[in-house]
Amino acid sequence: MAASGLRSRMQALDMLSNNLANANTNGFKLDREFYSLFSGDSIGIDGEDPSQMPEVKSQWTDFSQGTLTNTRNPLDMALTGQGFFTANGPSGPLYTRNGAFQLSNTGVLTTSEGYPLKAIVNGVEGVIQTQGQDPIQVQPDGTVQQSGNALGQLQIANFADLRTLEKMGNSYFVNANAAVKPVAPQAAVAQGQLEGSNVAPADAAVGLVSVMRQFEMLQKAIMTTSDMSKQAIQEVARVGGGG
Repeated sequence: MAASGLRSRMQALDMLSNNLANANTNGFKLDREFYSLFSGDSIGIDGEDPSQMPEVKSQWTDFSQGTLTNTRNPLDMALTGQGFFTANGPSGPLYTRNGAFQLSNTGVLTTSEGYPLKAIVNGVEGVIQTQGQDPIQVQPDGTVQQSGNALGQLQIANFADLRTLEKMGNSYFVNANAAVKPVAPQAAVAQGQLEGSNVAPADAAVGLVSVMRQFEMLQKAIMTTSDMSKQAIQEVARVGGGG
């Protein structure tokens, strides 16, 4: 059980370390754990009853709102409420809360990694294509204008069950179930702002310390058990030798 506990604490340590490392990543959503004492695995460790194996039963993403920061950059955008910006990824749609956008060499509005943002342009799916150097204006509903001309409306998606989303990198999500379709968002676009990570560094640091202490306690338990087994073998050998 102690060995299985070490395994679960290693999983938690990886998760908490990743949270802390992304405390300053725009749009990052922290992961949490649901810890269960009983794993229910069909195979135990060293012959132990698998129903007694402690483990991190599941890891889930906390999609709560991060803090908004004013940047005064017209290409920076944040969402208030429930929803995601949609981009054209290499293998399909990507969903993100990281609104640190930029313009490509051809004037297309993209994510910081260069993925074009999806938009509705003249009633059909397209991208936001700017013209010239004039700044863009973005309305709360995602409508993008430049010099008084409408360029299109950003596609903002939401999901009734956010558990269908899986992380891709630190600020993107993919829909793991193609049968689940996006629903209407409940979000507004704020131009000139960015949403920060929803990780509280102090809480994450405390969590790391707690897990490391648990790890040390389990290590001591294993060492104690090993010492007891060694002593028992020596005693048995001594009794056998005396006979």
